[in-house]
Amino acid sequence: MARTTTPRREYMTFGTKGFLAGISMIAMLAAGTSGIRANDSLIKAQSDSNQWAVAGHDYGNTRYSPLKQINTENAGKLTLAYSFSLASLRSNESSPIVVGNTLYVSSSWGPKCVYALDAATGARKWTWEPEIPEDVLQYACCDVNNRGVSYADGKIFVGRLDGKLTALDAATGKSLWTTKVVDYKQGSVITSPPLVVRDKVITGFGGGEYGVRGSLQAFDINSGKQVWQTFTVPSPDEPGGDTWKGDSAQHGGGAAWLVGSYDPKSDTVYWGTSNPGPWNTGVRSTGDGNFGKLTNLYTASTLALDPNTGKIKWHIQTTPADAWDYDGVNEAVLADLKIGGSTVPTLMKADRNGYFFVANRETGKVLSAEKYVFSNWAKKWDVKTMRAEEDPDKRPGPGHPAKDICPNLIGGKNWQPMSFNPQTGLVYIPSNNVCMDWSVSDVAYKRGVFYLGAEFPTKEGPGGFLGELVAWDPVAQKKVWSIKEDLPFNGGTLTTGGGLVFAGNIHGDFRAIDAKSGKVLWSKNLGSGIGAGPVTYSVDGKQYVAIVVGRTAALPAFLGEVGKKMTAAAPEGGSLFVFSVQ
Repeated sequence: MARTTTPRREYMTFGTKGFLAGISMIAMLAAGTSGIRANDSLIKAQSDSNQWAVAGHDYGNTRYSPLKQINTENAGKLTLAYSFSLASLRSNESSPIVVGNTLYVSSSWGPKCVYALDAATGARKWTWEPEIPEDVLQYACCDVNNRGVSYADGKIFVGRLDGKLTALDAATGKSLWTTKVVDYKQGSVITSPPLVVRDKVITGFGGGEYGVRGSLQAFDINSGKQVWQTFTVPSPDEPGGDTWKGDSAQHGGGAAWLVGSYDPKSDTVYWGTSNPGPWNTGVRSTGDGNFGKLTNLYTASTLALDPNTGKIKWHIQTTPADAWDYDGVNEAVLADLKIGGSTVPTLMKADRNGYFFVANRETGKVLSAEKYVFSNWAKKWDVKTMRAEEDPDKRPGPGHPAKDICPNLIGGKNWQPMSFNPQTGLVYIPSNNVCMDWSVSDVAYKRGVFYLGAEFPTKEGPGGFLGELVAWDPVAQKKVWSIKEDLPFNGGTLTTGGGLVFAGNIHGDFRAIDAKSGKVLWSKNLGSGIGAGPVTYSVDGKQYVAIVVGRTAALPAFLGEVGKKMTAAAPEGGSLFVFSVQ
């Protein structure tokens, strides 16, 4: 039985309503002209600039807050307001959420704990401890992480490593319901927060490396009963089923393990899908670049779905017949951009394959796709054919090992979130500069065991750096400024109305950066590597910036000598740090 401890009971009150200005997403949230309502409690919480109510701050995953009490003039005066131990080491990747005056944060290992804290002081209101099976580690690729919780209607929703979804009372921490999403022993774990749309809580799960068949599922917000399930890999008799060789779709991957986005105006949910399984393309496709229709839908894609039914409206497959583990799971960031003299409703995605995609989020038409990191597996990505012009020497397959492929399987960007600032018009991307060799081998499916069929020794990327914080212009599709890092897999980003970008790195350096110039204005080492995305909020007129630290432990094992450097950069950790200007 899960345990909840309550040092003192405090009920949430909503802060003063400061409505966001300058972001098209808030007009989308209201969505009054279309007659479509999102969840009313989330509309209220997201419209209050003092709060951080969902993983990406808003339904569009912009990670932009208009708060500006902390700004380019005083960021150098940031000091610690409080810290809080998460009581859990290893791969702490949670972005807190803040609703009213309460901060909710989860730890790694299942999560081991979910905490409700006074957002201004760090005083603990309650702790929830689920009973997570001890064997989850062997089924969790790639680590025992938990990236946060979700909120709606006075409830906190938690995805778990044991394949379950739990709803908690936000005021007390009491468990309201728990439902089984998937059997974790097949290699399916839940590591990212779900998405709430009206009366449904929607989640995916991981497992592309274990040969699972991915799906998205919606559950009733009050009862936990399943409302719909949409498989992200079609069966032979479904549309797209003929894009798989034989019966390979049965273990075809395509897991939707990261976060979703939502556009209330068009009533559309957007979610990315993972690599196909296995990594040996000869099992599921032709094994070379002449794959024709054997593209392995809907893997390495962005899906647009109806939240009411789960029906797929359209898709963009960014890496057809993927041969490099270029997961398409990275978050879709929604914003209205001025393109060619017109305001366009766009979806932006920094794909693992090294290309930055801008698409019309209402139609699915790709408007541009350009390299945001060094990438050589393809010469370009053609928006007319919706295919990359591949370099055949860089596509590995049976009897054809490939060398010096860039980017590496961790991608030009991994799960760490990017952010979009409507004031600067820039996207801030935590990117990687790592390459690899690749060769395939025979593989047979065995339940709950890696289903790969490939070897992939890591190589350092060109230029003498392995990571880079990139400020990217999504309209001009070019880099504006960057900060080079000696190691990859650095932290997610937050950007604010104060003209700032906040980001950490694997050494544990947490920084405030001028959003226009890239100048580092403040830096503090927090003792362990940072992967999580920071958040900001305000309580009683004071702005705070919060970050979770705790270096990844499992991923470096995939990266050879580069991985050893990552492990040596900082010890494991597990803490929340909150800063303000005193």
